[in-house]
Amino acid sequence: MIDGQPLACFQPFIDTATGLIAGVEALGRLRQSDGRLESVGPLFSGARLSPSALRRLDRQLRDDALERLHLAPDDWFLGLNISPLWISRLRPGQKLPSLQQLERSGISAQRILFEITELGGDIQRLVDVVSRYREAGARVAIDDFGAGYSQLDRVLALRPDILKLDMRLFQAAARGGPSSEVVKALAQMAEKTGCWIIAEGVETEAELDFALECGARYVQGFLFAGPQREFFAADAFVQRFAHLRDRYVQRKLAERANLMALRKSLNELMGMLRHWAECNAPSTDLAAPAAYPWLLRVYQCDRHGTQLTPNLHWQKDTWREDSRYLGHNWSWRPYFYQLLAEGWEERRLMLSSTYRDATTNQYCLTAGQFIDDGRRLLLVDVDAAALAAD
Repeated sequence: MIDGQPLACFQPFIDTATGLIAGVEALGRLRQSDGRLESVGPLFSGARLSPSALRRLDRQLRDDALERLHLAPDDWFLGLNISPLWISRLRPGQKLPSLQQLERSGISAQRILFEITELGGDIQRLVDVVSRYREAGARVAIDDFGAGYSQLDRVLALRPDILKLDMRLFQAAARGGPSSEVVKALAQMAEKTGCWIIAEGVETEAELDFALECGARYVQGFLFAGPQREFFAADAFVQRFAHLRDRYVQRKLAERANLMALRKSLNELMGMLRHWAECNAPSTDLAAPAAYPWLLRVYQCDRHGTQLTPNLHWQKDTWREDSRYLGHNWSWRPYFYQLLAEGWEERRLMLSSTYRDATTNQYCLTAGQFIDDGRRLLLVDVDAAALAAD
């Protein structure tokens, strides 16, 4: 028994290039007798209704969404959720009910984004259906990408146009830590496979910043609007988005200024270390790094990446040696071979991007410069967390 009147509400997708609403996602609601709107989500995740009743409810909601789309600007697209488990129940060669609904509604398939909500079921059947969606002119998105086991082989087989990052993973990643690197890697994978990114669940300015940093083409969330029965004007959020985007750019410029200040400090530090290293002086002759609280360690490698000296780190007002890594070769590390290649050609200070050191579990940057007429590479590791707090 369904308690309430089924209807579709709409949450906008904001185009990060313009700040305009580019489309909306249809989300099912039940209007109660007192006017309250309740999500239909529990009905689809529970066992209260039979599969056939759920399919009827889904098609009723979709019909309502398509009918309402006639009131929206012609260039908006509509996101419709599709369950592969239902697709797997289709008979071979059966016409797709979703495309038949489009025909009856008079809505062009080119305005539809079918959001695959999970990756279960028969993958060959799913690939076939996705192909038929594309032939009709629709686009396809993978929803909740990154949640649990995302089954990358299935994602690659479907060749989606858009990936929607899992909301819980995205929000955790925006707070920093290891999940941040995971989401950035997923975003890079999407870019390399030609997918656009939708960041959903954008509720705070920090989450919007992270979405922009990941290269999201669209953002969706309560920072702008929740699901509404009525459509917003296409330019309803342009000014707010422009303001937030400008604040993001200013923060990135400040980060760039801090990076330039770090480079200046590193050049000063390298000047001091270079004189000491080329004289082959003992560590007792090395000055205290009081002006460089973010300095983790100093060491030297040969031009092929093999460590020649112990790590030196400042502890309790003295330089201490750690010889565990003598003879280790670091040339295979991405940041290191870039230092080798670019630093050898230009003989200037090179600085890596931030990375997580597998040995210490710290976020670091590594700076390097060739010394001794190119025979040695002088390196310093920087504590990214201490640098940010400096």
